Formats: sequence, C-alpha cells, structure tokens
Amino acid sequence: VRAHDHDRFLTLLFAPSSRRPALVALYAFNLEIARVAETVTEPMMGHIRLQWWRETLEGLPKGETRGHPAAVALHEADAFLLASLQAMIDARERDLSEDVIEDMAALEAYAEATSSSVMRLAATALGGEEGAARAAETIRHAGIAYSLTGILRALPLHASQGRLMLPADILLARNVDPHDVLAGKANDELRAAIADVAARAREHLAAARATCPAAAILPALMPASLCDRYLELMTARGFDPFRTPVDVPAFRRQLRLLGRSLARKI
Repeated sequence: VRAHDHDRFLTLLFAPSSRRPALVALYAFNLEIARVAETVTEPMMGHIRLQWWRETLEGLPKGETRGHPAAVALHEADAFLLASLQAMIDARERDLSEDVIEDMAALEAYAEATSSSVMRLAATALGGEEGAARAAETIRHAGIAYSLTGILRALPLHASQGRLMLPADILLARNVDPHDVLAGKANDELRAAIADVAARAREHLAAARATCPAAAILPALMPASLCDRYLELMTARGFDPFRTPVDVPAFRRQLRLLGRSLARKI
C-alpha cells in the first residue's frame, strides 16, 4: 500500500491505531484486484486471477489464506462482509473488458462500484455500519470524484496497454480519435475531453463537501481531499497527459491532509 497506493497510505496516519490493520487489509486487497488488468497480458489470465481471489475469500472463514499477505491481513482483521469484498471483485471484471464505456453515467457507475465501495467499507471499519449508512451520499460522491481523478491520471498507462477509460460520448462530442490517444498523441481535443471529465469530478467533490461527515469516518474519505491539485494540473493550459507528470510531493499531500483533518472536512 505504501509503495503503490500512497494517497491511501498517508490517510492511515489519521485513523485510530486500533483500526489501521483493518484499513491496511482493505486497501491491500483493493490494490491487488485493481492491478490485475495492469499485470496480465491477456484478459483470460486476468479473469483467472480474479477467480483466484474469489476462491481465496471463500476460504477465509476457515482460515485458508493461501499464504497471500493481503488475504492473511483480511483474515486477521475480520472486519468486512465477504459479500462486499466479492462485489468489489465483480466490479473489477470491467477492467478486463474490451467494450467501450458508453457515457459518463456508465463511468460513474464503475467509479461507484470500485472507489466508493472502498470508501464505504473503510467508513464501516471506522464508524460502524450506521455511521457509514448516514454518510452514504457523501461517500458515494467522494469515491466517484477520487476515481474519476485517478482514471485521468492513469490515462497514459491505460493507453500504453491499449485501454481507454474515457466515455465514448465525450470522445465523440470532442472529436477525439481513440487511435491518437492509444498512440500517445495529445491535442486540444483530448485536453477538452479531459477537462469535461475533470469538471464532473469537481461536481462530485463539491457534492461530497456540501455535507459534514462524522469525524470518525473522515479518514476513509480523505483521499478525495487530494483531488483538487491533481485536477488543477490536468486542466492547465497546454497539459500533455503523456509527457507532463501528474504528481504532488508527499509532503504537500501530507500538509493538505493535515489541514483537512484539522478542519474536519474532506
């Protein structure tokens, strides 16, 4: 988690020490299934890997972890309903599909099933089922905002793998040639499409901030606090997703999270 999901790793520092093992287990599991599409050479191998995780989860109640560190951590945490973890795996099947994402609604549904689900389970681990239920809409919006931002940041990686996660309706409206994107060519049309998705991410972020979640679950939502700077970088004039790094130094992210924590806001 520290090496490959550093944003969420930083938020662990704001969670009670007693709840960190459960959060680490959740984030490690999410990382494992989220990276499947990036680590296989063909979709069938990815489906096999996801099925391996389904079977591993089924064995957790009996203590069968297959020796995987993330599975061991989940078993020791014993804090999550297996049905919720299985649903996260099902959502990741989309990563292995060659079908285009038809529109923004479809992309937001994917973001909710993946990113928002992670935040919901993290909030449950921190504040219980009732606490997570009371903040359901806040969690949904924050998760979608963080996911859309992450999809934009991952555009060059996805393109290098022959994948395109931007909605087809936006690409069509902005006259973006998918072949140019997959070839790593940036142009004004692509920048406009990125701006459209970024604008939607900002709308969800604003909706999440319109409410004040309980302090207990705030660490679960704090990754979304980092979206602002990422979106600012990706909507700057002349931005080239294939050549311009979209990263923020760790100390600046830490300061941002500290400020949000003190303000008790996302």
